[in-house]
Amino acid sequence: QVQLVESGGGLVQAGGSLRLSCAASGRTFSGYAVGWFRQPPGKEREFVAGVRWAGAITYYADSVKGRFTISRDNAKNMVHLQMSSLNPEDTAVYYCATRDKYSPRLVVGSEYDYWGQGTQVTVSS
Repeated sequence: QVQLVESGGGLVQAGGSLRLSCAASGRTFSGYAVGWFRQPPGKEREFVAGVRWAGAITYYADSVKGRFTISRDNAKNMVHLQMSSLNPEDTAVYYCATRDKYSPRLVVGSEYDYWGQGTQVTVSS
């Protein structure tokens, strides 16, 4: 059984940075896409960033492009989300996800099979 655990969330002031991590057990990330999603208070879950293992292709939501960076650590079987220039609109529960099947898309949450429990990120103004 694949299990994902996020860490690194917390409270930060606007303009600050946080680094989220996603650790996998039960299977390696290698060869599979990984995505970060978030759910702001009272809103739907939305795509944030994703990475294809093949070629390390990354993709970002427009709202975070230039501020967030997704990266992988093959040796530790982890994926990170470096978040900079945070603003209150980034406040959300952040989830990492991975999947078994190939899809050309990274942004569709329903195409992911495994999800972490989420980590809270709160950005104060």
